[in-house]
Amino acid sequence: MHQFGVREVEKLLRLPRSTIRALVEAGFVIPGRGPRNALRFSFQDLIVLRTAQALAAAQVPARRIMRSLKELRRSLPEAMPLSGLSINAVGDRVVVKEGARRWQAESGQYLLAFEGDPAAGGLKVIEPKAEPAALLEDEIDQGFELHEAGRLADAEAVYRKALEAHGPDALLLYNLGVLLEDMQRKPEAIEAYQAALHVNPMMADGYYNLALLCEELGKAQEAIRHMAQYRRLTAAKK
Repeated sequence: MHQFGVREVEKLLRLPRSTIRALVEAGFVIPGRGPRNALRFSFQDLIVLRTAQALAAAQVPARRIMRSLKELRRSLPEAMPLSGLSINAVGDRVVVKEGARRWQAESGQYLLAFEGDPAAGGLKVIEPKAEPAALLEDEIDQGFELHEAGRLADAEAVYRKALEAHGPDALLLYNLGVLLEDMQRKPEAIEAYQAALHVNPMMADGYYNLALLCEELGKAQEAIRHMAQYRRLTAAKK
């Protein structure tokens, strides 16, 4: 079974290392250990990490997240594509969509919505409209996939459109900064990282990337300041 290192998890899930560490420390996943005691994650761990982060952002209570993830893990095979499941918060419930099936993670109960009158012979299954947060996540996913495929201009177009539709979002701006760096538009990348940190001042990896970029551009004092903030945030999480 393939195991993933922290760097691979960052790339696959687009989660800052500080967030991954916080989710591990909170007990949402218990990764294995590799050479030099390095963290090693399974496919199940990746799915659970992504789910825990999304549910926490949706303000689902921590105890309910823990219960839901415990039951979710039991239902997952050892190897599963990350795109194989859609997991959402519906009120204070955790709902999983697997293909055409929808079920409640805590109980395994299938959830379906209907309209029409069965007695009159009219009945069809309906799906709820996507919430803005879900749409934003889909757009971030699309931009990331385009970036990975080398379609940088298309990825930027997706990110810019998402910013117009949803407003500032820390992860969206962070991904845009990474993209702009790859496009060699480094002053714009700095602006994107700064905007991401304005939205979420606790995004440690934003300070890290910003420090490296400032150093590369000869802005030594700014680089030192950003790296110091990165170290303060990461030290506080240990």
